[in-house]
Amino acid sequence: MKKLFVLVLALSVMCTVVAVAQDTMGNSSSSGSMDKSAASAPLKNIKGTIKMDGDKATFVADKGGKSWDVMNPEAVKDHDGHHVELSAHVYADKNAIHVMSVKMLKSKM
Repeated sequence: MKKLFVLVLALSVMCTVVAVAQDTMGNSSSSGSMDKSAASAPLKNIKGTIKMDGDKATFVADKGGKSWDVMNPEAVKDHDGHHVELSAHVYADKNAIHVMSVKMLKSKM
């Protein structure tokens, strides 16, 4: 009876260790790269205009007129020519942005 109890206890400890190892391996490989890219690309709110050219999207900021390539053009495809406010990760080294959300602004009259 003691041998059976020790065997069951050892088996449960091994299963727990394997489950924890898989969980931590999954988190470190996927979120580790996301943490690095998010740290290098801060989330900013910027106002400007969306310009579509086929499948390629460009965002022209109101301030300074700087132009950014949109990394995920499907997020802004319905806003061609619109004045919007974006919440986006800005990759200054790539001259690109990754749009998280789009908010329509009233047009200037």
